[in-house]
Amino acid sequence: MIWPVLIAALCMLLFTALCLFWPRRAANLPQQTPSQLFEERLQLLALARDSGELAEQDFDSAAQELKSQFLQKTQSAAVLSAKPSWQLPAVLLVIVAVLVGAIYSLSGHYQQLADWQQAQQNLKQYGERALSNQGEPLSEQEIEWFALALRTRLAKEGDDAVAWMLLGRIRLSQGAVEQAVAAFERALRLTPERTPLLLSYAQALILLADDASLARAGRAVAKILTKEPKNSDALSLMALIAYEKGDLAEATSAWQLLLTQLPQDDPRYSAVQQRLKELGVKVEVAGRIINVRLNVAPELKQANPDASLFLFARAVDGAALPLAVQRIPLPEGKVELQLTEQMAMQAGWSLANSDQVQVVARMSLSGTVEQRPGDIQTVSDTLQFTQQSLTISLTLEP
Repeated sequence: MIWPVLIAALCMLLFTALCLFWPRRAANLPQQTPSQLFEERLQLLALARDSGELAEQDFDSAAQELKSQFLQKTQSAAVLSAKPSWQLPAVLLVIVAVLVGAIYSLSGHYQQLADWQQAQQNLKQYGERALSNQGEPLSEQEIEWFALALRTRLAKEGDDAVAWMLLGRIRLSQGAVEQAVAAFERALRLTPERTPLLLSYAQALILLADDASLARAGRAVAKILTKEPKNSDALSLMALIAYEKGDLAEATSAWQLLLTQLPQDDPRYSAVQQRLKELGVKVEVAGRIINVRLNVAPELKQANPDASLFLFARAVDGAALPLAVQRIPLPEGKVELQLTEQMAMQAGWSLANSDQVQVVARMSLSGTVEQRPGDIQTVSDTLQFTQQSLTISLTLEP
């Protein structure tokens, strides 16, 4: 695409050169030549001498002066009639070329044209990296090029549901929610029943947060649940929509239903539990639980306001890796915390794997679970899991 621009610039430069160097012919005006004018004036001087109006000596002086003027005019005419110089047009041509180059370098879009060409050439590669996780993740610049290539493809080849969906997801990741919604709607006109598309569309509408958008998001999610009643993503969105609309009863029902479907090692499991706790719903946690009543000395918090608290359980016999861990900003005074099987750091190594454990509450200045100089901790006695739930009290003080 950049070559037509360069060719057009070259043609304009050649046209400028043609205007500057094209030979020009002086206009032929009906006037006396210098020789004719000299002869006419010399005759007038001779008539004045013959009539006695001009003395012979004055005639000779006037004739000599007239001859000098004639020679000067003849020399000037010779210079003017000489071949025109090429230097001035050449200098003007160079100045024009430099000005054009400078202006284009400052305000031209040659780099954008090059980026556009590159985006079109790499469209397939960008798609593979974005959708199939092949190679390095796309950078922000490459994501923008990916969007540019998709828009170009849509402009050239017409509507394509996949291209519109991808463009919508890109705009959603960039925070351009309204553009994302518009792209998803274009895709839905072509494939109105596609579940991933409906989920992305609902997510974008939820971010808009107005009543009309939430209503549209609810209809999109309902369409999914009609076909797939156990779709966990749709249930999660339905709960969120109800929560945003202020329908806490419906939100609670949706989250409770979602909790029964999620495996305990799913990252969303603990998030849903937290949501239900915020709504005042008692959630039964599966597996072993350690309830910790922790009292943090106020002076400890005042002296270390940016410190973190690590609460973890470790096996008395076995690997040093914690069985369960929770990190929060260092509290002040009395707090109640829990350690559960879902808080394992590594799959297959949780509270269920050891009958004898110790609980550690550690103030960390560095924000890491490893103990560093200056960290303060308290350790419980050995605990025996004779039942599913244990309750202990710990005090953390200087």
